[in-house]
Amino acid sequence: MHRPSPPEAEGALAEELSVVRPGLSASYAKALPGARSAVLTRLWRALAYEPLPWIARREPGRDGLTLRLTDGRRLHGPHADPYATTAYVTEVRLDDTPYEHPARLVDALAVPHGPAFAAELGNSVASLALSRAGQPAAATAGTTASWVWEQEVVDGHPYHPNCRSRPGFSVAEQLAYAPEHRPVVELGLVAVDDCLVTGEWPKWLRDGERVLIPVHPWQSAHVLDRPVQEGFTAHPLMSLRTLAPPDGGPHVKTALSARLTSSVRDISVYSVQTAETVSALMDAVTDRLDVPLHITRTLGAVSAGGPDLAAVLRESPDWYAGPGEGVVPVAALPLTVLPEHPAWLAEFARLVLTAGLRLLDLGVALEAHGQNLLVVLDHVGAPVRLIYRDLADIRISPARLARHGIAAPGLSGRIVTDDEPALRRKLFGSLVGGALGATAGSSAALRKALETAVGDLPRTSDLAALLEEPLPTKALTLMRLSPETPGDIWTSLPNPLV
Repeated sequence: MHRPSPPEAEGALAEELSVVRPGLSASYAKALPGARSAVLTRLWRALAYEPLPWIARREPGRDGLTLRLTDGRRLHGPHADPYATTAYVTEVRLDDTPYEHPARLVDALAVPHGPAFAAELGNSVASLALSRAGQPAAATAGTTASWVWEQEVVDGHPYHPNCRSRPGFSVAEQLAYAPEHRPVVELGLVAVDDCLVTGEWPKWLRDGERVLIPVHPWQSAHVLDRPVQEGFTAHPLMSLRTLAPPDGGPHVKTALSARLTSSVRDISVYSVQTAETVSALMDAVTDRLDVPLHITRTLGAVSAGGPDLAAVLRESPDWYAGPGEGVVPVAALPLTVLPEHPAWLAEFARLVLTAGLRLLDLGVALEAHGQNLLVVLDHVGAPVRLIYRDLADIRISPARLARHGIAAPGLSGRIVTDDEPALRRKLFGSLVGGALGATAGSSAALRKALETAVGDLPRTSDLAALLEEPLPTKALTLMRLSPETPGDIWTSLPNPLV
């Protein structure tokens, strides 16, 4: 199979764009250099910190960081800040050759599975430039609906080199479905006679005895081979496959069997089977908390025999906002001026770490990255409450639940574990290395916020690990270069408090 080189990927997108939306062509071309730097910065972070087997050692120096490769070559670039979110890498040198494009660099490294990864990086650069082209002015913090903030997050994952890789999506489909392009998406409905249903599936999504499953139009066009009825419109959220109806009703998570960043997105039968039980458990556990954290409950879930035709309905985060309050996904916070104020960032860190540690001590580790975690802001922008959504990838510890007198649910499978490192990895990797790190935007800002907040954190058994050990994070690039290894691969980042 021919894989386009970086110039081909960018040129192919430009050619299609000139037909589909010619008014964006100039903005797209102007955005390409910044997109290359943004993806190269993410890639350099991975090269600096992930346990890639072809890197023999890392040598910090006065003029930057040098990586000695196992084949004797030398890779040199700037000092790497593991929590930086601003693009600061414009070039790295492999021996005497400079590289400005991340995909060209990976091609030159000639590592196992590198060609496929290089193609993804080329796709990521081109799609990121498209995402940045023609962006309107940013929203302002306040009572704006949370879906508006979702669509402000233009650059995608703050640390993944595949932050905007969307293989299988044409330019027309990206413009029609991707949240940063601010479309309204027309969902279809598939009527099924026999399917798995958990929770309450509403009457407006039924046709007599038949269940109507909302389906994404990309899924209808590329995956499903069955009739699709006219459905309803909705606004796409950050995950692209989850959408918010304009009337403020429940959010709809659709099956979308496409690879976005690292994973092929779908809705597993397992997550549908466990949805109601997990949602009920979270109601019971959060009742024990003394911090303001709300979980958006799963209202209903359906699966018609597999992951390609399924859907989940869950509460909208906006239902938890009071008069004069606004709900902002944590991933969108850097787009406001709030994190620039050290006192605000410290108060936010105190709030999210207290909630996360309390819940972990009770027996639930949230995957609290910037997409799943939202914050309620009052009329002056102060963080007053937290909201967490998407329970499909949390971890539940029966032993910890029992220690607090909470009956463990009748669950098995990947969501259940008593392994202490696994529980801490899930929370700390997503919350500290992800949500807080990206909100702070640098090691220095994260260190200052944590130092201020740490004195007020709950003295749980997990606090010492948070304060004294390296911070866990997913080795996102190694995962893409290790297709033979299923599941997550972990590494660690320097702890700014150590």
